[in-house]
Amino acid sequence: MPSCVIVDDEENAREALKKLLERYFPNKVEVLALADSVESGVKAIHKYMPDIVFLDIEMPYKDGFQLFDYFKKPGFDVIFTTAYRHYAIDAFKTSAMDYLLKPVNYIDLQTALRHYEEKEKQRSRQQRLEVLLGNLNAGSEITQKIALPTLSGYQMVKAGHIIYCQSDSNYTKIFIINEPSVLVSKTLKLIEELLPQDMFFRIHKSYLVNLNFVKSYINKDGHYVVLDDGTRLDVAFRRTEEFVRALTRQNKNNS
Repeated sequence: MPSCVIVDDEENAREALKKLLERYFPNKVEVLALADSVESGVKAIHKYMPDIVFLDIEMPYKDGFQLFDYFKKPGFDVIFTTAYRHYAIDAFKTSAMDYLLKPVNYIDLQTALRHYEEKEKQRSRQQRLEVLLGNLNAGSEITQKIALPTLSGYQMVKAGHIIYCQSDSNYTKIFIINEPSVLVSKTLKLIEELLPQDMFFRIHKSYLVNLNFVKSYINKDGHYVVLDDGTRLDVAFRRTEEFVRALTRQNKNNS
């Protein structure tokens, strides 16, 4: 069963929400602690590691938004509780799961908890998918499949079939043998971390190439490579020496 911590400087509000949860949702969420400030809330969160934090916004000394200053990557979901509707936009900018106006009523609280349950189901499905993708990624580097996160889901591609990758702001365009290119919703740096390091080389801030598809390297009138399909890509000058060493290693491994 999910657990929660309630952070609110008003004692009546804390107790009212606690009683509402215990009366109507005893099997939905467990109240672990009540806190009257950001500081005591942070201590309670570190101590109890709740799944949900019900967080008031307007409090003395530090407001509810400042609680996030203490957590680089919060491991809990937040439901803001406040008497002021104008905080809604700022609340959702912090990726709040929900926003409840005081006095909190049964219907709104039920809706917020339902949203949490739906989010948990989605998170569970995502975790199972990641385990599956991890299992699919086992095997030799040439034949292993890489899960490419696209805008509509995932596309499975053999690492050895990727010719090169091109940065496109916060996205990456993947060029594959005999297939249309794929736009991936990850940066080139993250894609580089997914692919086998002894097969792929970052020749430029914008390009990551599969060494098996490098046809020639030209260092006259600039530095660039020509790939098997005729594509020409620039090589950053500072990367030239390391790139030549990588090509040499690759040729030895393939011979």
